[in-house]
Amino acid sequence: MTTSTRKNTGKATAKDAAQALPAADSHDLIRVHGARVNNLRDVSIEIPKRRLTVFTGVSGSGKSSLVFGTIAAESQRLINETYSAFVQGFMPTLARPEVDVLEGLTTAISVDQQRMGGDPRSTVGTATDANAMLRILFSRLGDPHIGPPSAFAFNVPSVRASGGFTVDRGEGKTKTEKVTFSRTGGMCTRCEGRGSVSDIDLTQLYDDSKSLAEGAFTIPGWKSDSFWTVRVYAESGFVDPDKPIRKYTKKEMRDFLYKEPVKVKVDGVNLTYEGLIPKVQKSFLAKDPESLQPHIRAFVERAVTFATCPECDGTRLAEGARASKIEGINIADACAMEIRDLAEWVRGLDEPSVAPLLEALGHTLDSFVEIGLGYLSLNRPAGTLSGGEAQRVKMIRHLGSSLTDVTYVFDEPTIGLHPHDIQRMNNLLLRLRDKGNTVLVVEHKPEAIAIADHVVDLGPGAGSAGGTICYEGTLEGLRSSDTVTGRHLDDRASLKQEVREHTGTLAIRGATANNLRNVDVDIPLGVLVVVTGVAGSGKSSLIHGSIPASEGVVAVDQAPIRGSRRSNPATYTGLLEPIRKAFAKANGVKPALFSANSEGACPTCNGAGVIYTDLGMMAGVETPCEDCEGKRFQPAVLEYRLGGRDISEVLAMSVAEAEEFFGAGEARIPAAHAILDRLADVGLGYLSLGQPLTTLSGGERQRLKLATHMADKGGIYVLDEPTTGLHLADVENLLRLLDRLVDSGKSVIVIEHHQAVMAHADWIIDLGPGAGHDGGKIVFEGTPADLVATRATLTGEHLADYVGA
Repeated sequence: MTTSTRKNTGKATAKDAAQALPAADSHDLIRVHGARVNNLRDVSIEIPKRRLTVFTGVSGSGKSSLVFGTIAAESQRLINETYSAFVQGFMPTLARPEVDVLEGLTTAISVDQQRMGGDPRSTVGTATDANAMLRILFSRLGDPHIGPPSAFAFNVPSVRASGGFTVDRGEGKTKTEKVTFSRTGGMCTRCEGRGSVSDIDLTQLYDDSKSLAEGAFTIPGWKSDSFWTVRVYAESGFVDPDKPIRKYTKKEMRDFLYKEPVKVKVDGVNLTYEGLIPKVQKSFLAKDPESLQPHIRAFVERAVTFATCPECDGTRLAEGARASKIEGINIADACAMEIRDLAEWVRGLDEPSVAPLLEALGHTLDSFVEIGLGYLSLNRPAGTLSGGEAQRVKMIRHLGSSLTDVTYVFDEPTIGLHPHDIQRMNNLLLRLRDKGNTVLVVEHKPEAIAIADHVVDLGPGAGSAGGTICYEGTLEGLRSSDTVTGRHLDDRASLKQEVREHTGTLAIRGATANNLRNVDVDIPLGVLVVVTGVAGSGKSSLIHGSIPASEGVVAVDQAPIRGSRRSNPATYTGLLEPIRKAFAKANGVKPALFSANSEGACPTCNGAGVIYTDLGMMAGVETPCEDCEGKRFQPAVLEYRLGGRDISEVLAMSVAEAEEFFGAGEARIPAAHAILDRLADVGLGYLSLGQPLTTLSGGERQRLKLATHMADKGGIYVLDEPTTGLHLADVENLLRLLDRLVDSGKSVIVIEHHQAVMAHADWIIDLGPGAGHDGGKIVFEGTPADLVATRATLTGEHLADYVGA
C-alpha cells in the first residue's frame, strides 16, 4: 500500500468516526494550509492531536519554520490578542505567520534549546521555582530568624530610608511626622550578588615610570597627542604632565584615578575631566567583550581580573542569610548541594507547619533528578548551561502541570544526552502525550524518532531545495520510503580497521575543576580523540577547564554569537569585505557604499530592511521598508553590479550558490571563494549570506564558528557536540571534515555522544561512571575497538549495540 493510499484510508476512517461523535469531539487535527514561512513552499498538512508527532529532515529543510515559526507562533499570537491593549504593550511583537489557513490550534508551549540569560545573578534556582520555595522555607524555619523570604535573596539589597511628611490636622494646624522604611535583603554588599569581584590591573593602563608627556598610557588608541583623551589629563591642571606617575602625591593620584566628572577648558574648548578608572570602565568594561575589536578585547581581558568575593566567599549572600540555618545547613549550603542530595535533605525535614511547601519543593527537585539533571546545583549560573541542559531545565515546570490538551513543542530535546539517558527523555515525552497533550518534536536521533505516533519528513534538501512535505505517516512507512531520512534511518557507522598513531601527548595533571577528582590523563595529539560519558560526568570540565590556553587551542562551542540582527554569515566570517572591495573596483566607487551599516544604507530604515513603529500602549509593529523593499540599500547602490548581480541579490544567495558565483567568470574572488568553501565544508551550504545571526540554531552557530576558525593557526581543535542539529545524512560529511582536519596536521578533540563519531575515533576517553559526584573519573582510555570488546562502561555497551558487535 502506498503512502498516499494509507493517508486517504486514514482520513476516511476519521471522517466516519467524526459523524458518530458530538461536534466538539471532531476537532482532532491541527490543519495547516498554504504555509510560506521562510523556505516553506505552500505546505499543507494535517497533524493529529493528542499524539506524539516527530518532524525530521535535513538541517535547513523547514522543520522549525513549520513547527515553531508557523504553528507555535500563531498560537502564541492568538493568545496574546486575548489580553488588553495595555498588557500587550509589555509583550513581544508577533506578526501573523505567512499561512492561508490554520485551524484546530491549542495553547502552544515552546521549549527550545536557546541558552538561558547570561546575567551573573541568574542561576538554575532563580530560573525555576526552586529558589523561591527554598527562601520561604528558610524564612519560616531558619534559626535565628532574620526576616521574610527577601532576606535570603541575593538579588535583593537591604535598604533603609527615613523622611518626614506633613499631616493637615484641620483649622490650619499641621503636624510633621517622621517615617522610616526598611527592607532586609540577602544581597552581599561587596559583590552585589554576583559572587565575584572585579579589579583593574593598573599596570595594564599606564607605565608609572613615565610622565603623561612621555606617553605613559598603554591603553589601545590613547596616543600622546589625542585631544579627547590624553590631553584632557595632561592639561587639566589636576596633575603634573611632566612628572612620572609613580611620583604623584596622594591628592594627584586620587584625582588622576578616581575624580568625579568636572568641566575643564583645554585650548579654549570645554571638555569633561573624569578619573581614569571610571573613564576606562565606561569606555571599555561596560561594553560586551564579544562586540569589541580583537585588540581591544585582548586589552580588556588583560586589564580586568576576577576573584571570588572575599566577604561572602562566592555565596552571593549577606552575613545574616548565611547565619540562619536549618539543622546546621544554611541556604548557601543548600544551593551548593547537588540537587539529588538536596532532594534527600528536604525529604528528611519533618515540620507539619510547612508540609505543603516541603511537598512542592520536593516534587520540583525530584523533577530535576527524573529529567537527568540531578547532578546540577541550584547555584549553578544559568549562562553556563549547555543548550540541552537549558532546554531540560525549562521542561521542569511542565512535568507536573495539570494542563491537558496543550501543544508542547520541543526542539531536539535529546541534545547533550548520552544514549543511556535518551530513553528517560523518551518516557517523559510519552508521559506528556498520555496526559492528553499534543507533542510536536523536531528531532534527528533515530532513538527519539522511534517513539513517534506520526512522522513528518520535510525536504528533500535544505534552504531553497527544501520546504516541502516528503513523507507523513508511520515510522515503518518512513523506513521503506525513498526519502533522505528513510534511506539513512538505519545507518550504522563501523569501527575503523586501522587507527592513526599519535604524534605526541597533551598532559593534564591533577584536574579538579567542578566534579573532577584529581584526574591525570594524556590526550593523544595528531589524531581524532572523542571525549564521552553521561551528561554531567565531567567532559567539559576536563577539556575546557583543564587544557592550558598556552597550548594553542581553538575552542568551538555552541555559545551564542554576539551581534545584532544586522549581523549575518557574510559579516561574521569576513566574507563581505572582499565582496565589497570587488564591487567597488568593478564600478569605480567606494567600498563603504556596499555596506548596509555604512554609506550605502537605505536612509529610511538605516539599513535594517524593516521599519519599527511604536504604537504607544499597544504592541509595536515591524514592517518591511517601503523604500528599499527590505533590500537595506539605497536605490543608487543597487544599480552597481558585479557579474550581473547587485549587492542585495548577492546577500540573498545561499552559500552553495555564492560558491559557484564567486568561483569563476567576472565575479571570481579567490578570497571570498575560500571562505565559502569552508562554510560548505561544515554543512552550511543552505544558509543565505544575509540571514540574521539571531535566527541560527545552536548547531549552526557552532559550525559557523568552525568555518571561521578553520583558517586559524592553532594546532588543537576542541569541538563541543558538533553533531547538534545535524541530520543523519550530514553526520558522514562531518566525519569526513574531521578526517581532513586531522590529516592536515591538526589535533582534533571532540566532546560527543553520537555513536557514529565514537566509532570513527582514533582514541576514546570515557568519563563517569555517573554524573556529578558519581562522575569525575576516567573509566576508559583506548581505541573504540577495545571499548566495544570490553563493554566495561555504559558507553561501551551502547557503542557495541550500535555497531552490532
